[in-house]
Amino acid sequence: MEMVSGDGGVSKLEDGSAAAEREPWFPSSGGGGGGRMRGKEKERWWRGRVLVVGVVVALPLLAFFVLGRESASSVLQLASDKLTAMNVEFTTNTSRGGGATRQVDELLGGLLPPGMDRRSCRSRYQSAWYYKHFPYAPSPHLLAKLRAYEARHRRCAPGTAPYNASVEQLRSGRSADGMECRYIVWLPFDGLGNRMLSMVSGFLYALLTDRVLLVDLPPDTSELFCEPFPGTTWLLPPDFPVGNLFGLGPRPDVSYMSLRAKKKIVVDAAANGTVPAYVYLSLGWHMVDRLFFCGDDQRALGKVNWLLLYSDLYFVPSLYSVAEFNGELQRLFPAKESACHLLMRYLLHPTNAVWGMVTRYHDTYLSPANRTIGIQIRMFSFASIPVDDLYNQILACSRQEHILPETDDGGDLSETNDNNSNGSTTTAILIASLYPDYYERIRATYYEHAAKGGVLVAVFQPTHEERQATEKLLHNQKALSEIYLLGFSDELVTSGAHGHRVPATPCRRAVSMEPCNLTPPRAGDEECRGKAVDVDDLARHVRPCDDHDKGVKFYD
Repeated sequence: MEMVSGDGGVSKLEDGSAAAEREPWFPSSGGGGGGRMRGKEKERWWRGRVLVVGVVVALPLLAFFVLGRESASSVLQLASDKLTAMNVEFTTNTSRGGGATRQVDELLGGLLPPGMDRRSCRSRYQSAWYYKHFPYAPSPHLLAKLRAYEARHRRCAPGTAPYNASVEQLRSGRSADGMECRYIVWLPFDGLGNRMLSMVSGFLYALLTDRVLLVDLPPDTSELFCEPFPGTTWLLPPDFPVGNLFGLGPRPDVSYMSLRAKKKIVVDAAANGTVPAYVYLSLGWHMVDRLFFCGDDQRALGKVNWLLLYSDLYFVPSLYSVAEFNGELQRLFPAKESACHLLMRYLLHPTNAVWGMVTRYHDTYLSPANRTIGIQIRMFSFASIPVDDLYNQILACSRQEHILPETDDGGDLSETNDNNSNGSTTTAILIASLYPDYYERIRATYYEHAAKGGVLVAVFQPTHEERQATEKLLHNQKALSEIYLLGFSDELVTSGAHGHRVPATPCRRAVSMEPCNLTPPRAGDEECRGKAVDVDDLARHVRPCDDHDKGVKFYD
C-alpha cells in the first residue's frame, strides 16, 4: 500500500471473498530454505534508506508517509521510551477487537466532545477500543481552546449570518475590519497522507489565529472523513465566490509573496491601504510563501478575512519559530511531541464505510494475535531499490532490534507441535506495500521454518495493487483503512527517507513521534523582522528529522 506520494499513492483492500482466501492462523512448520534470497547482493548507488522502527502507542495514523514529489518522506514515529501514563476516566467495561477485557475512555481525556451522533460516525468513539495506549493527555488549555473553537465554528459555519456577511465582503474585492468571522480554507494537494497532515496544520493555525477552518474536498476525498465539529459542517459550499480553487497551483498571482511584491499587501504596521479580500498561501514543498512564518507578515495576514491554504506539508514545527505563536504552542502542547497525535485524534475520523473496512479486517485476521507487527514498504519511481536488497535490510533490522520472531531451523518438529497445542503466543505480521514480493518471502519463511518457542506466526497483506490511483475515492478509502490497520500494530518497521547509498545501519529506533516538516523555510532565505523567540528553546525542541536532515520536527 502506498500511503502518500507526490503524485498520490493509494492501494486496494481485498473484498470479503478475496480476503477469505488468505491463509488462516497456522503454526510455523519445519522446512528448508524458504526464506533465502535469490541472487547476489551488489554494490549499488541507489537511493538507500534506513528503516525506522517505531513502537506504536495508538497513534491512529502511525504508518503514514509524507512525500513531496522529489522531497524525502517521513513517518509518524514513536519510541518506547516516550510513553507517558494517562489516568483515564473509565466509561465502559468490555473491549472490542478480540483483546482481553479492558476499560476505555472513549472521549480520550476530554479531547473529543461528548454527545455527537454515534451512528453517523462510528469511528469517533469506537476507535479508542482498538488503540493499545493513549500516551499523551490533552492539556487543559488545549481542551478549552477546542471547546471555544467549536462554539466559534457553529457561529461562523456556512449558512449562518456571519458566514453570509463574510462571503459578501469577499465579493467586494477587499477585506474589512470588524468582521465577526475570519476563515482559512484548506485546498487539496498531493496524496492522501499529505492532505491529512496539511489539514491538521491548517486546523492548528485556525486555533492559533481564531479563524474557522473550512475544507474544499474533491470527489476523491469527499467520503473519507466524518464531520469533526459538533452541530455544524466544515465543508466549503459549492457556490464559494472564488473559482478554480483546485487549479491555481503553487504560484498563482494571488499568492502572498506575489501580492507582497506588488505592494497589494503591506507589512508595515502603520500602513492603512486596502487589504485584499483573500490571500492564497502556497506552503507546499515549493514553499513559495516562506515569509508566512515571520511575525510581521503574520500581523499583515491577520487583516485578511479569507486565507486559502495550499499545502502538502506538516508545517506545525515551523510555527513554533513565530514569536506570536510560540507561547501559545507551549501552553497547548507542554509535550511538544504530542501535537500531531492529539490534533489528528481530534480532527480526523474515518467515515463508516472506511471504518467498516478497518474493523472487519482487524477482527477477522489481526485480533487473535498477542502481538502485531506492521511493515510498511515504500518504493519510489525515482529511486528504484532492488527487492533483494530491501528485503535483506528488513531482515537485518529485525535481527538488530529483535522484531520478527526468530526461526528455529534445526528445531524438533514434534516438540514445536506440542508447544503449539499448549497455548503458544501468536504473532501477526501485517505487510503494507504496492507489491507482493515482501509478503510472499516473509510468509514463505514462516511456512517453511518453525518459529522459536512455538510462536504461531501468520502473515497478511490486504492489497498489492502495483499502481497508484489517488483520483479514485474507493482507492483512497481503502488506503485510509490500511493506515489505521498499521496504526494498531505493537511495533512498526517502515522505510524512511531516501539517501544516496545502501545504509550501513539497517534501521534505528525513532526518537520523536512527530511528523517531519520536509521543506521548512530556511533562516537564510529572508530576514524576519519582529520579536525573536528563545533561540535555545527553539534549538532544543525543533531539530532535524531522523531520516531527513533538511527537514525539522518537534522533540521534547
